[in-house]
Amino acid sequence: MAAITAPPPPPPASTSCRLPRRWSLTRIAAASSSPSSRFRPSSSRRPSSSTSLFAAGSSGGGGEILHVSPPSPPANPPGAPVYVTLPADAVGPGGRVARRRAMGASLAALAAAGVAGIAFELWWGVVERQGPGEYDWAGYLDLAAMARRHGLRVRAILAFHQCGAGPHDPLWIPLPQWVLEEMDKVPDLSYTNRYQQRNKEYISLGCDSLPVLKGRSPMQAYSDFMRSFRNTFEDYLGAIVTEVQVGMGPGGELRYPSCPTEKLSQPGSSSELGEFQCYDKFMQASLSAHAQILGIQKWGSGGSIGRDGSQQNLEESSFFRADGGYWDTPYGRFFLEWYSGMLVLHGERLCMIADTIFSGTGVTISGKVAGIHWHYYTCAHPSELTAGYYNTLLRDGYLPIAQMFAKYKAALCCGCFDLRDTEKTNPESSPEGTLRQLVGAAKMCNLPLNGENSVTRLDDASLNQVIRSSRLYSGRSSGTSFSFNYVRMNKSLFEFHNWSRFTKFVRQMSDARTFLARLDVRRGQQYLSSMSVVWVVSRACAYT
Repeated sequence: MAAITAPPPPPPASTSCRLPRRWSLTRIAAASSSPSSRFRPSSSRRPSSSTSLFAAGSSGGGGEILHVSPPSPPANPPGAPVYVTLPADAVGPGGRVARRRAMGASLAALAAAGVAGIAFELWWGVVERQGPGEYDWAGYLDLAAMARRHGLRVRAILAFHQCGAGPHDPLWIPLPQWVLEEMDKVPDLSYTNRYQQRNKEYISLGCDSLPVLKGRSPMQAYSDFMRSFRNTFEDYLGAIVTEVQVGMGPGGELRYPSCPTEKLSQPGSSSELGEFQCYDKFMQASLSAHAQILGIQKWGSGGSIGRDGSQQNLEESSFFRADGGYWDTPYGRFFLEWYSGMLVLHGERLCMIADTIFSGTGVTISGKVAGIHWHYYTCAHPSELTAGYYNTLLRDGYLPIAQMFAKYKAALCCGCFDLRDTEKTNPESSPEGTLRQLVGAAKMCNLPLNGENSVTRLDDASLNQVIRSSRLYSGRSSGTSFSFNYVRMNKSLFEFHNWSRFTKFVRQMSDARTFLARLDVRRGQQYLSSMSVVWVVSRACAYT
């Protein structure tokens, strides 16, 4: 790559931009329409209600708990319904439900606890592993059938990204082998940083519309996958499968892999600024074309100018530093508008496809935005900028994304609901501030909102923080909905003290006053006690 000639350094700022706290800025409100009626599943497609009796099953692997008569999925409670995300390997690499007996017992326990439904990833690397256009949905159909037997709704997460850090990871699910072969032939299909390091978590959005996957473009491959899902799950859509979350990037989130996904949860990763992912030939061609259209060709060669210095020290980076950084210059605005605009365009392409395919099915479509909070109390918000969110002290980077979601009546999913500013050692970090801004953008656009926890834990402080954070959006009179995904189910969830906290949390979130903590029969309905649920799960050899 040719050497990049940097423009003259920007003039020093007249005033310091160091902030003790986040300033309140006036944001541009977005006009929005009320949610479509297709957010409310048709009651005519739900199974009839009946009393559930538990019996030992003798088919399909045996030992799971079966309902004699399938109950209806629970109606949305007056508060915030709680969903539980299943383990990432709920369906194994071979396309079959893993630990099937334990799964059946676990779903019975969740239903008895008052959980509204489950969420699980449908991995591209599992479903289309055998070859282009060859889909194996058997394991996921089995999961949906199990959810229906236990009266649980399903949120299907169409996962077009890899799971895990590598073959050594016990939860390793790569992209389909035939996709990886194409990425090996053409390395520029991978996201690339300034050091020419490649990231294969997700196909670079620079080639969204190019026929690089054995004659199909990535968008065509995603569209075919969605269409096959719709046709296969036709009998479940709207009644059992009530939401389809479309994966839009690494970790399923609409973002660039500025930091590898496995590092985001590691201690110390919060200090990294991240790397711009715009150095593959497709992104470079887009940047050059954008500069040429605007008549400033000299800015279209190479990548981000001034991205030198430490990956961790903000003041050593001439692009991100508070005083005189390139981020707040004409060149910086040009580059960041293009970089973030490409991400929004990618999300819009996926939303447009999903809206067309699932229109009229009674299914809500949704997308997830990452909670990148590590430099929120700085001027440039560098870790957000490298992830593709043009969010700074002077600009709201989340409102354009919310407006795009509103255009297609899509729900917004985001994390950070369990995180508190007081537990962070980095003074520049603010998960609560990041969440407030994301929720504010969703409110402006009247988006349905799905909250998530960022760390899998069940201590009282974290669960109470979720409840406090949920009050930012729940209980609104506009008709837009709020729900919460607990991420994710594991063995510790069913330990006695954790289970007690979790069932209390579900009651508080849903305001389900009729929930009983002991076996009781009232008005013909049977309730399973917390103790018996734990016993059932332990007897079923729950997750290890």
